[in-house]
Amino acid sequence: MDLSKIKMVVTDMDGTLLNSNHEVSSRFFDLFKKIKQQGIIFVAASGRQYHSIVEKLQPIQNDIIVIAENGGYAMHNTTELLATPLPNVSKNMVLDVLGSIENIHPVLCGKHSAYIKSDSKEFEAKLREYYTDYKIIDDLKDFDGEILKIAIYHFESSEKYIYPSVAHLEKTLKVKVSGENWVDISSLNAHKGYALQKVQERFNVTPAETLVFGDYNNDLEMLALADFSFAMENAHPNVKTAANYLTDDNDNFGVENVLQAMLVDIETNKEAN
Repeated sequence: MDLSKIKMVVTDMDGTLLNSNHEVSSRFFDLFKKIKQQGIIFVAASGRQYHSIVEKLQPIQNDIIVIAENGGYAMHNTTELLATPLPNVSKNMVLDVLGSIENIHPVLCGKHSAYIKSDSKEFEAKLREYYTDYKIIDDLKDFDGEILKIAIYHFESSEKYIYPSVAHLEKTLKVKVSGENWVDISSLNAHKGYALQKVQERFNVTPAETLVFGDYNNDLEMLALADFSFAMENAHPNVKTAANYLTDDNDNFGVENVLQAMLVDIETNKEAN
């Protein structure tokens, strides 16, 4: 494996770049300085809200591309690269379906704020980790502003308790188990793969020049766009099957170890030439 030709590095956040405490390591920020010096484009791609991603990567926020809301929204500095909203009619239809599922917590996800009902302080505490900007409203159906997706949370298992009840929506919408506790529902083209493809086209980067890291099912489409696709050791089985390579888990510098190897390959290639 030769990583010396990489022009774009793309990584998921939770379970991938972030450790179990939802932290970015100082080692990553040190490596990023060297990556930037090589002219490599860095993309953070997450189901998180844009503001939450930027908060985690604040020291480098002006030097990166952010794909937020599972691909529904992409920004480069102050330039909007992509926005794929969920039609209002689809929003209300999904909320009708969710009304029959017990013990779940839906979130309407907009570009600049999320919206929830005020029925669970426990959930609100969890929400703050992923959505730094949110508002509480009485009825989600009454909200008529633009949203990018509906995220649904279950305290035990999204795959077991949410997905079976919404899987039938996959005929017309993108339905993704995006984490142990989350399912995301959005427009068909609002996913990380579609957003990454648009970013690759914009910056003239091929799959052979792309390095991608992921850990959950919402990363599958973007892993398919990179010859150098890495699943984390802690990844969902589907991701391990889809990825071309495997790296260490998110608590043992899985992303950083590969980035270090990439920088070594780049220097070795320079010396050979």
